Order: sequence, then C-alpha cells, then structure tokens
Amino acid sequence: MAPLRGVGRNYTRTAALMAALVALLATGGAMLGGAGGMLLFGGIGLLFNLGSYWYSDRIALAMNGARPVTRAELPEVYEIVERLTRRAGLPMPTIHVIPSEAPNAFATGRDPAHAAVAVTEGILRLLGPRQLEGVLAHELGHVLNRDILISTMAAMVAGLISTLGYALRWGALLGGLRRDGEEGPSALEVIGWAIVAPLVAVVIQLAISRSREYAADATGASIVGDPEPLAQALLSLERGNEALALDQGGPATAHLFIVNPLRGAGSALRALLSTHPPIEERVRRLREMRGAPIPFATA
Repeated sequence: MAPLRGVGRNYTRTAALMAALVALLATGGAMLGGAGGMLLFGGIGLLFNLGSYWYSDRIALAMNGARPVTRAELPEVYEIVERLTRRAGLPMPTIHVIPSEAPNAFATGRDPAHAAVAVTEGILRLLGPRQLEGVLAHELGHVLNRDILISTMAAMVAGLISTLGYALRWGALLGGLRRDGEEGPSALEVIGWAIVAPLVAVVIQLAISRSREYAADATGASIVGDPEPLAQALLSLERGNEALALDQGGPATAHLFIVNPLRGAGSALRALLSTHPPIEERVRRLREMRGAPIPFATA
C-alpha cells in the first residue's frame, strides 16, 4: 500500500485553497481601506473563532447528544482505539456514543491531547469489527492530521470574508468607502465583490473539508495497513445513511462525520456544496492504494 503520494496531493490542495481564501480576504480588505477597519473585523472574527476552536469538542458532542462511555460499556471500541492509537503514536481519546440508529462517527478536539471520538449506536450494530476498525482509524487520521485546526482556520477566514462583505455592501450604499483625495473601487465593483466573495469563500471552505476527508481516508488506511476495511465500511455507511439520516446536530456539525449525515437529492450543485466527497470516489482512491503493505509512520 502506498498512500503517501495521495496524502501529499491532498495537503497541496488544502494549502492552495487556504491561499485562495486569504487572497480573497486581502482583496476585500483593500476595498474596505484603512488598517483600522481590518484590525477591527479581524479582531472580532479571531475572538469568535478562537472560542469556537477552544470549545469545539464540547459544542459538537453536546449538539449531537453524545455521552461518554466507559471501557465496561464499550470494550470492543476501546480495544480497537487503543490498538490504533499505539500504532499511530497518539494519546487515547475519550470515547462517546450518540443515541441514534443512523450509522456514523466523528472525531473532534483542538489537538491530539484533547481529542474525542464519537460513534452512533447504529454504526455499532451495522459494522463488523474489521470495518469498524477502518472507521475508527479514519477518525484518528483526522486527529493525527490536526484537521480541527485546519477547518477552524478556514472557517475563520471565510467568516471574516462574510463580515467584510456585509460591511462593504453598506459602505458602498452609503458612499463611505472612498476617502477625500483618494481613488478606490467603484460602488459597483465593491457590491460585486461583497456579493460574490462570501459565496466563493463558502465553496472554498467546503472544498477544504472534502480534501481533509480524502487525507483522513489515506491516513486511516495507513494506520490499519489495509484500505479495504474502510472502503467496505464507507459503502455500508452510505447505504445506511440513505435509509436513515442522523436526526441531531444538523448542518453545523455535518462536516465532522465520516459520511454526510444530511440527506438530499444528488446533483452537481450538491456535490459542489457538500462537506464530503462522493463515496464512490473515496472508495476508488482507497482501492488504488492496495498493494504491498508498508508500516505506518507518524513522521
């Protein structure tokens, strides 16, 4: 198995998307004008997003009704996670159960030392031990790759762009963007940016989320040493969620789950605005990794 090339592509794609978000923000800042305004909006966005990042695990777990469980309650999951964390060189996360028959799972936490893994009751009934191991390895892949930090950074920049767009729309309407004796963008240019840029930022943010799913798939398969259990699990989870969607959490935490918990008609637009890549493509990439096993390395 050779996952490293695919992981490298995913990191490059994530870096490019983050750069695009920053460039979009810089353009809006130039239109707004003045360092004071940028510092104000940046400070507000930073405070809100730092708070969200610091408490993201508690918020996500609470929104989905997840409760912590002991080894005595869920010995199989504890054994699998302990084995995988030893292999990946990670601290043991806390284990939680979501009271839902929809088969799904997610990981959260601001860093590996403060990580939590949550599984639904439905996934424990649906998957066998080997497939469950693939799913849990995927979630530990998110922890190892520090995807919570990456997604929070993307949300922070996208949120700043949205805030700037709101300010620019009002500034253009009130004619307050140009200072005396200075040239600046026209009101039409400003309004155009203010309308289009936040939409583009959301699309880029979602693309980053999809890129991190591919990377977690590759990392999880590498931890296990075989991509097939995760590939089989993804197919089972897709069918399970088509039959029964998760009834808590909603769109705010949908990006955390291993498969999209929200149901809807498939379309090109939905794919563009989805937090997750298509299951078929994820399975295809995983099965392309099959070959001679390589030992997992955290370096």
